[in-house]
Amino acid sequence: MERAKVGKRGWWSAVVMVVVMVMAMGKGGEAQLLENFYAFSCPNVEAIVRQVVLTKLSQTFVTVPATLRLFFHDCFVQGCDASILIASSNGDAEKDAPDNLSLAGDGFDIVIKAKQAVEALCPGIVSCADILAIAARDVVFLSGGPSFIVELGRRDGLVSNASLVPGNLPQPNFDLNQLNQLFSENNLTQIDMIALSGAHTVGFSHCGKFTNRLYSFSSASTLDPSLNASYAQQLMAACPQNVDPNIAFDLDLITPQTFDNFYYHNLVAGKGLLSSDEVLFTDPASQSTVIDFATNPSDFNAAFITAMIKLGRVGVKTGLEGEIRTVCTTFNS
Repeated sequence: MERAKVGKRGWWSAVVMVVVMVMAMGKGGEAQLLENFYAFSCPNVEAIVRQVVLTKLSQTFVTVPATLRLFFHDCFVQGCDASILIASSNGDAEKDAPDNLSLAGDGFDIVIKAKQAVEALCPGIVSCADILAIAARDVVFLSGGPSFIVELGRRDGLVSNASLVPGNLPQPNFDLNQLNQLFSENNLTQIDMIALSGAHTVGFSHCGKFTNRLYSFSSASTLDPSLNASYAQQLMAACPQNVDPNIAFDLDLITPQTFDNFYYHNLVAGKGLLSSDEVLFTDPASQSTVIDFATNPSDFNAAFITAMIKLGRVGVKTGLEGEIRTVCTTFNS
């Protein structure tokens, strides 16, 4: 019989997956994410991923911003389906798009290694998309931020194309309306957007992303008047004119390796690195939220958790959509 060829372990895994998918079906047969999706099929998945994250974090702090940024870039293009992880010999996959070339390899490395560890215990069960979502939660918590329960049950996407990226990721010169428009297209509110921007409390950006604020801001002023004067001098010293545009500068000079609310303190002080950061304070429509998050870290943490959960639902493939990749960097067939 055909079932005999599968083997007891493989047959049981298949049965468990069918049961879990049936449980995940909402009204009308629409599949949904669940907090305990792998409770029966791979109960230790989160502990496995957490260990990989801990090991990687002990090697380099870049792990934190790299993983968060990878999750964000994945979800905003075709949904949270791990399409960002696909490698292409032709250089035309999602990761090859200009907006994704600066993604640090440490984020990719975490998901790839965690997938290998999970596959050793739960073969063919856990998607790369879910592993990335778990890792994104873990790097926040392990760097001092809040923890939260991750909804799971995503399937991996079947398409990864660089041409799908342009226009779907925020740019460093976006104003508030442009930011709100892009986030609203993904069912995220202005408060969600401001909270997710708080991830800039860790990580760095490159000189090429903000030197226009120092040397060619507008016809009226070469220097962005919203910049704190002493901060502008620091930026000029680090990024003089004609400097290598790939030189990096911390997004948060106060606590660059701690996930906290100091990003918002910086905005209030005129020390937001990117125009798209500082505009959150200079625009009256968003200023009160920035002040609230700067004053009340608990408000920021709560809003960030809500926004991350909502971000993790963007464009997900569930049920019988997509696939569960064996290797995160390649489609199964």
